[in-house]
Amino acid sequence: MSNPQGLFTDGSGAFSPKVNEIPLADVDTRASGRGSVGDLVSDATAQMSALFRAEVELAKTEIAAEAKKGALGGGLFGAAGVIALYSSFFFFFMLAELLNVWIDQRWVCYLIVFVLMLLVAGLLALIGFKKVKTISAPKNTIDSVGELKKLVPGKAQASLDNNHGLYT
Repeated sequence: MSNPQGLFTDGSGAFSPKVNEIPLADVDTRASGRGSVGDLVSDATAQMSALFRAEVELAKTEIAAEAKKGALGGGLFGAAGVIALYSSFFFFFMLAELLNVWIDQRWVCYLIVFVLMLLVAGLLALIGFKKVKTISAPKNTIDSVGELKKLVPGKAQASLDNNHGLYT
């Protein structure tokens, strides 16, 4: 459910990683020459506030998608660890004994099974590392915030640049 401004930040319900709308109001809602300076300042403040809320919504959406990639990569690392530590107790002992049917040296059979276990764990760790490596920064949000610098004229622009996009 959305709040009156159309934002999905009221805390109720599950977060859905998508932006359904950008919550900006119409810029020119007054007839020409009908608004006072106070009204114009109030409108500008409200519009900037809505724009910043929209940027937060966009950042949430992008970060949620990237977090899923990280969780998948972390899960694969976990699976690699479980296989490397625990699976050798039963299945790999049986495999070594099966190899002993063809190879007379029992220690060679256990060595072959051990190397096989390390290869499987290494393969899963490599796949997990590649998944984690694909996580990227929220590019659309960074670009959009960069565009906000163009909206702030004069002295506020210098303050925005000096504070890396944050007002003081």
